[in-house]
Amino acid sequence: MLGAVSAPPPPEKPLRVMPWWLALLGLLLAGLLGWLVLDWLLTEADRAVQPDTRATLRVDAIRTGLTVVAGTGGGLALLLAARRQWISERGQRHQEAVAARDQTHRDRVQAHAETVAETAARHQERQAAAAEHDAAERRLTELYVRAIELVGSDNPGVRLGGLHALERLGQDNPGQRPTIVAVLCAYLRMPAPDDPRETEVRRTAQRTLTRHLRADRETWWPGIALDLTGARLHDFDAAGGTLVDLDLTSAVCTGTTSLAGAVAHGRLRLAAEFADLVCDDLTGDAEIVLDDALITGRTSFDRADLGGALSCRGTRFGEFSFRGATLRQPSSFDRATFAGSATFRDAEFLSGLSMEHTTFAAYAGFHRARFADMALFRWTEFGEEAWFEGARFEGGTNFGRAVFHGRARFEGAALARRPLVDQARASTAVTHVWPPDVTVTRRDGDWLVLTDP
Repeated sequence: MLGAVSAPPPPEKPLRVMPWWLALLGLLLAGLLGWLVLDWLLTEADRAVQPDTRATLRVDAIRTGLTVVAGTGGGLALLLAARRQWISERGQRHQEAVAARDQTHRDRVQAHAETVAETAARHQERQAAAAEHDAAERRLTELYVRAIELVGSDNPGVRLGGLHALERLGQDNPGQRPTIVAVLCAYLRMPAPDDPRETEVRRTAQRTLTRHLRADRETWWPGIALDLTGARLHDFDAAGGTLVDLDLTSAVCTGTTSLAGAVAHGRLRLAAEFADLVCDDLTGDAEIVLDDALITGRTSFDRADLGGALSCRGTRFGEFSFRGATLRQPSSFDRATFAGSATFRDAEFLSGLSMEHTTFAAYAGFHRARFADMALFRWTEFGEEAWFEGARFEGGTNFGRAVFHGRARFEGAALARRPLVDQARASTAVTHVWPPDVTVTRRDGDWLVLTDP
């Protein structure tokens, strides 16, 4: 806030030198006044009748006239002395004002000099900081270019050194981490020659990326997104990490791909080819997309707590486990194929579940599963046993045109609404336990047809 600016004092009138004739005029006026008084008094004395009285009166008149002259002169002298005193005081005030103005001017000059010096110092500091920043940027650029040259070497050992140099550069310079992560991802997306040494280099690149995903370590690089579209990965281990927009679309992942215990945000695109996929204890609010993925081995989401939607449309699974997992948003397994056993024991689907046109080639277990909203199993094919023992269907349920080749078991299942089973079929070769209010008729000898009452 700016201080109030004081108004300058009004200028004093300039002093004028008293002319010599003014003093002479004052003396003449004093003499004239004395002469007039003396003449008047003498005239009055001459009018006296007695001569003795006249003489005394004339003496008194002369004395009075001289007294008037002396008094007038004294008054003029007093006036001149008062003028000298006034001039002296005014001169003193003038000197003090001049001194104050000089001091103010010196203060302003000093303040201006200090401001100029401070501005110059700040400018020098900015120049020094800019020079230091430029030097650091040049050094950083040189280190980055050198590391990239090492990564691009034909020698696998040199490439390993380049990867470590990039990692060290990113650890010391957070602003470079997105670029370095992009470079490492691009390296993994490149075609991989069949060379054991190159395999080790690529595994090092993988470990470099996953090492910085864990928030409980000092090496955490928060907020990095991994674009590994079409990459070839082996034993990709992001367990316990924080995943933001992981993209494995069209990637080929051999060995075990582990996202166990990870926290996922944004969108996880997992439409890739996996040998084994482990997502146990996975949490977060990410949308997980496994559409058209191929998982030849085991898939596990045990105890996962997923706050985002799960989409597995057209996905081909081997063995599948969803024990004790929780899905808080709608999920879809439409057109999915489960080649091995699939268990959803104690799973909770808090929003809608769709398994339309889904194929279970082996055992399908939904023991004590909870379906809090709509559960759709239309046109679903159960190749072997389908167990829904103790399951809770709190919303609508539809098994229309589903096919049960093995036993269907609904013992202890709780259904809030009557299930829709129109034209569902079940094999007559085994014994089934259906929910209440389901009408079963035999058709063509080998099939039971379920109809709604």
